[in-house]
Amino acid sequence: MSQKVLFLLLLSFFTICFPVFSDEANDRAGIAFFEKKIRPVLVNHCYQCHSVDAGAAEGGLRLDDRTAIRSGGTQGPGVVPGRPEASLLYLALSHADSNLEMPPGEPRLSKTILHDFRRWIEMGAPDPRESNLETKSERWPTLEEAKSFWAFQAPQATALPEIQNATWPRDELDHFIHARFAEHQLEPSPDAEPRGLLRRLSFDLIGLPPSPQELNRFLKACEKSGLDTALEAEVDRLLASPRFGERWGRHWLDVARFGESSGNEANIPFPYAWRYRDYVIDAVNEDLPIDRFLTEQIAGDLLPSSSNRERARLLVATGFLAVGTKNLAEANDLQFQADLVDEQIDTLSRAVMGSSLACARCHDHKFDPFTMQDYYALAGIFHSTKTYFGTFVSPASQQGGDLLQLPRVEGDVVLHSSVSSKRAQEMREQLAALREEMAEIQDSQKALFAGKEPEKTFTLREVLANIWRTGPLEGKLQTIDNEGQAIPVAMGTMDQESIVNAPLLRRGQINHPGERVPRAFPQVLRTAGSPPLPKEQSGRLELAQWLTNPEHPLTGRVFVNRVWHHLFGAGLVSTVDNFGTSGELPSHPRLLDTLTVQFQQDGWSLKRLIRRLVLSRTYRQASTFRQAAFLVDPENRFLWRMPKQRLEAEAIRDAMLFVSGELETSRPTGSLVGTRILDKPISLIGLDAKLPDDLDGALTRSVYLPVIRDRLPDVLDLFDFAEPSLVTGHRDTTNVPLQALYLLNSSFVQDRAKGLATRLAKEAPDSEAQVLLAFELCFSRLPTDDELDRSLSFLEAVPTEESTAPTSDATDQLTSFAQALLSTAEFRNLD
Repeated sequence: MSQKVLFLLLLSFFTICFPVFSDEANDRAGIAFFEKKIRPVLVNHCYQCHSVDAGAAEGGLRLDDRTAIRSGGTQGPGVVPGRPEASLLYLALSHADSNLEMPPGEPRLSKTILHDFRRWIEMGAPDPRESNLETKSERWPTLEEAKSFWAFQAPQATALPEIQNATWPRDELDHFIHARFAEHQLEPSPDAEPRGLLRRLSFDLIGLPPSPQELNRFLKACEKSGLDTALEAEVDRLLASPRFGERWGRHWLDVARFGESSGNEANIPFPYAWRYRDYVIDAVNEDLPIDRFLTEQIAGDLLPSSSNRERARLLVATGFLAVGTKNLAEANDLQFQADLVDEQIDTLSRAVMGSSLACARCHDHKFDPFTMQDYYALAGIFHSTKTYFGTFVSPASQQGGDLLQLPRVEGDVVLHSSVSSKRAQEMREQLAALREEMAEIQDSQKALFAGKEPEKTFTLREVLANIWRTGPLEGKLQTIDNEGQAIPVAMGTMDQESIVNAPLLRRGQINHPGERVPRAFPQVLRTAGSPPLPKEQSGRLELAQWLTNPEHPLTGRVFVNRVWHHLFGAGLVSTVDNFGTSGELPSHPRLLDTLTVQFQQDGWSLKRLIRRLVLSRTYRQASTFRQAAFLVDPENRFLWRMPKQRLEAEAIRDAMLFVSGELETSRPTGSLVGTRILDKPISLIGLDAKLPDDLDGALTRSVYLPVIRDRLPDVLDLFDFAEPSLVTGHRDTTNVPLQALYLLNSSFVQDRAKGLATRLAKEAPDSEAQVLLAFELCFSRLPTDDELDRSLSFLEAVPTEESTAPTSDATDQLTSFAQALLSTAEFRNLD
């Protein structure tokens, strides 16, 4: 039998088949995409001819509910899920047929919008609109009735419920869990065995498996001091590790839709976004109280600071509002600004409040009691804020953005280059001349529009040359001082010089402005302690103070629920980004409220909250399947066992580096975008031969890989990385053939297999010892007798004639064995 056949047999033996995961997460992400990208376009461009409210359905086609848009009209279905080319709506929007163009008599919509519609249809056209939905006025007749919804009431701690088995709980939260067991005739699962429990704990807290030495130490501590004491020591060790911030900082970066490029049609890099990433990791490691953590990201520039270092840190924190997607192909400045503000409102409301306030941009919210007045009251706060995102006008980008200049501090990192003093002066002179020429161009245009003869005329080529030469000069001069020395810069926000109230835009369209709406917070969420907004500032600081007030009904609940979700596989509210009426109700409402109040009273400490949760008896349960419990609670909403979960892309990659002994734990300087890609359009980076094809090629942790929108590193893209254009509190989990092909053919996986084989050969004296060590490294357990026998049979097999090349030796056998283990389902799944 050839080595290749043996390898495949071994791989199939070790690979455990798990069921394909539910589409529920895909549906939630798809509906969020619909609400942000699709519904506003339909409202603005289609409803006037194809909706019940307009009393029109031209061609028999209505586009205002899911059933109607899929049924279509006289010419066929409006949308065929998964098939853009068969969808009448997409064909009409793209002007593929000159006899079928929408909107009629208007230019074709932008490439960005067409890309969004194509992507939406390919996703299966998720659409929450039902034809029999109540209107907002019917659902919320009065403000008081709206405030009666559970999520809009301040959380209240409750007394512990009485339970029959008083010996089971290890924490107060276990009482709430056990009480639901009794209500549904369920019994808890037994405790997980120590090896599996430590593996679960290690991945959950730092995203890496335990080493064999850590396993042995834990097992000895369990024997000597008992599981409770041993577990506490391990939890404290892991919480103190710098790896903790890398793991849990990445969770927040999912929510903060962190990305290092603008996305959309232009997709221009953000070379300085890495500073915000590092800020998040450091803040999590330092256990910065979450109320302060949120405040710094929303209004760090408005907070006092005691030093230049602190001032720089606070400015970098506001990158939260700056790193989102931007349609840099938009030439209309008013439209670009309106879209930028909308993206900030959407991110803030979903990330912090679990609410989709941006759905009220074009119309009152269809499900929740948020009005257009609420939306534009918030919009004024962000229109009074300047966003520094650091791109410049070029052939690829119609929009330029300044950069925040940071105070100089000792040891600060500056990745861009300096220029000579002479060159800096030349650049300033060139820029002054170009601006003078642009003033002449504008005077010439004014004269022409007035029907007068201009003093000087300019060709289109001359105008474009001026614009495209000006942009790079402006961009470079922002990054150097007067002497040409490179200065530290970042993405972020600061208040505008002029504080404004935003006009209410009819249907969300910039060319239909109405009366200006005073800046304020959403009416249904205002509390007695809501701070007034100052006239001289944007109101972002007051917004942050309002959000982090313990009386705010959503902020604490949403954050606690996010933490619970990451540890238990699903939130107490399973729709972690949606606490509105279209979201799910909490499975344990009294527990969620009690945890929230205690979290706030405990100083908003993430580490204390996690410590409490992972030391609970609920977390300690085994993941063993039980048929009787499954029939009562098939979704495990009452937590009768710990769920089996597939590791995230980063944990899979990092674990491979860890077990092979190759993981570099030091933080790299900047990121690949900031050191190599810089300001090159993402569409052109494939021409750079020095960039690895898979955008990986590093041995550092995955949190430091480049997060380029629409061009992720292969391992992140294939294993369901969070969509960096959207707030993502819950990642999809898929099981597709491309993942298996990656594990089999990727140079990264093959290199890690070689590294693991080298480690096994070095640290274990013979084949049996190598198998034992390999299983402990990869699975945190010893092999069964059958696994050991099969592994030894493979490693000690005599090479056949077809594999007698000089490289076909015991090392190759060991490498194939190592790759088989790295490719198993057990390696990438967690009990």
